[in-house]
Amino acid sequence: MATSLQPDATAVRVAQGTLRGRRSGGVTAFLGVPFAAAPFGPRRMLPPQPPAPWDGVRDALDYGPTATRADYIPQYVGLFPEPIIPGDECLNLNVWTPDPGASGLPVFVWFHGGAFTNGSNAVAAYDGTAFARNGVVLVSVNYRLGAEGFLYTGPEMANLGLLDQIAALRWVQDNIAAFGGDPAQVTIGGESAGAMSVVALLAVPRAAGLFQRAIAQSGAAANTLAPQTALLVAKHLAEALDIAPTREAFAGLDPDKIVVASRALLNEVQTAGDPAKWGALVQSLLPFAPVVDGDVLPRHPLDAIRGGASGDVPLLIGSNLEEARLMLVASDSIDLIDEAALHAATAGYGPPPGPTVAAYRAARPDAGPGDLLAAIVTDWFFRVPAVRVAEARAGAAAATWMYRFDWRSPSYDGRFGAAHGVEFPFVFDTITAPDLTKLIGPNPPQQVADATHAAWVRFVAGGDPGWAPYDPDVRATGRIDGNGAVDVLIDPDGAELRLWEGHR
Repeated sequence: MATSLQPDATAVRVAQGTLRGRRSGGVTAFLGVPFAAAPFGPRRMLPPQPPAPWDGVRDALDYGPTATRADYIPQYVGLFPEPIIPGDECLNLNVWTPDPGASGLPVFVWFHGGAFTNGSNAVAAYDGTAFARNGVVLVSVNYRLGAEGFLYTGPEMANLGLLDQIAALRWVQDNIAAFGGDPAQVTIGGESAGAMSVVALLAVPRAAGLFQRAIAQSGAAANTLAPQTALLVAKHLAEALDIAPTREAFAGLDPDKIVVASRALLNEVQTAGDPAKWGALVQSLLPFAPVVDGDVLPRHPLDAIRGGASGDVPLLIGSNLEEARLMLVASDSIDLIDEAALHAATAGYGPPPGPTVAAYRAARPDAGPGDLLAAIVTDWFFRVPAVRVAEARAGAAAATWMYRFDWRSPSYDGRFGAAHGVEFPFVFDTITAPDLTKLIGPNPPQQVADATHAAWVRFVAGGDPGWAPYDPDVRATGRIDGNGAVDVLIDPDGAELRLWEGHR
């Protein structure tokens, strides 16, 4: 039940106590609300515990503490600006609602990206005001990152970051009606690591029933770690910290010390990884990620989805046209790729390099070797894994929709393109948020934001983004183009997709 405190303040009662939010422009926001206890002290590196109740009225007017982390590796600094807010209560969420006194409103729960080592719900581009203005209750969630959230030292405990997300979803089930939301109309969504989390949650038995729809932007099931790979990460991180590779040894260290060592490890994997040391991580680039531990995540998500997991959950999934240009343009390496490097890298991804490079070049006759490698890596890392999820859901009770986001960012002298991460400010209609110029340029088109945001609202509110569902025979894909038009492509770049059969 909502109570007005003053013209610009509103209070709601949740299970832990009363919250004071701020109303502005027809939207009420409640920020920094704890959904679990602070994961430090005796709760360090353990599953999330319920939040403590409070007396009186708790202000929910400012973003809460962010999870322990370092900044992005150097080439990404400035592209994804994010605050670091100190404090122990980092397991918090934000709620934007059009009317706390309403009932039955659809709910969209957002899990941020950041390679499972960065990001937070305090990023300005994730402001939920536009969703709330369109009748959706938007919830953005923090979860533990890096070693705190995804360290694997053995089957005794794993996937704390996923358990944090599940705890947030349970809090939503128990409390979202106080904000006007309907706990039976919950859509989960995320971008990059957040999307990988969403696809993992489709396969997590203890998450069943906590959401009814799902959106995965530029992330799928392919980056889930096998236990032996996750143990390798723990081994090398322990060596860097001069401790035993046990959970108790890690939990006994200062979190900031682990963050520094984890950042160095991530930087090595992503910029100078030795395959003899890191194996497949040199290509997947994510040393911290959900682990197929046999408990929280009993099976690989793709296998679970093929077996019918979450088959009753409508899914919107897709990617951007030129995802890998983030890695190659931001690092200034795209022009360093010559023909020999292009063929060698393509061979490393699996398909025969000669026919593969020839097929990609035929569709891009003016592209240089670096541009061709960006297209190949885009498909290997992002597009093909998303398609495999859609294929795995063929015959499911609920439909799957695929999308492709084609608007090209003019950043880096027009070379950035439809790179990884450029779409989410358009999804949230936050393209005028501060510090986004390096990502999407100085004058991003409002019509693209209008079209993208509207499609997401349609899906969250009604379970259909507005174009034909996907099936493996037709492969209909909704394309959001650079002018804000939405059309449907049939089997886009199908010849290239078929090159990956048996390889990805």
